[in-house]
Amino acid sequence: MRCVIARFPFELTKGGVLESMKGIKPEPVTGESVTIGRRHYPAKQVGQVITRQDRRDFSAAEVLRAMAQLGFTCRTLPEAAPVRILSPLQQASAALGTPVSV
Repeated sequence: MRCVIARFPFELTKGGVLESMKGIKPEPVTGESVTIGRRHYPAKQVGQVITRQDRRDFSAAEVLRAMAQLGFTCRTLPEAAPVRILSPLQQASAALGTPVSV
């Protein structure tokens, strides 16, 4: 499959990606990730290995789009839960151990 990463065209296949990532130890995942085989790789690591380009040259979204088209499972960052701001009265109640009313 032809895909463009960092303005360069690449012919990628699922088997080719599997072969490229064979023997590569996954780095700790802190953001977007791609599941290849049974391992979870950071999207930028996968992009660096398959394109042989510097990680600063492409975005994780470009890699995720290409890997999803090839059939790999991709995960993005979870949405952050909204922060609830307490009034001064609610903060005092919480400090005293009384249930906070919503």
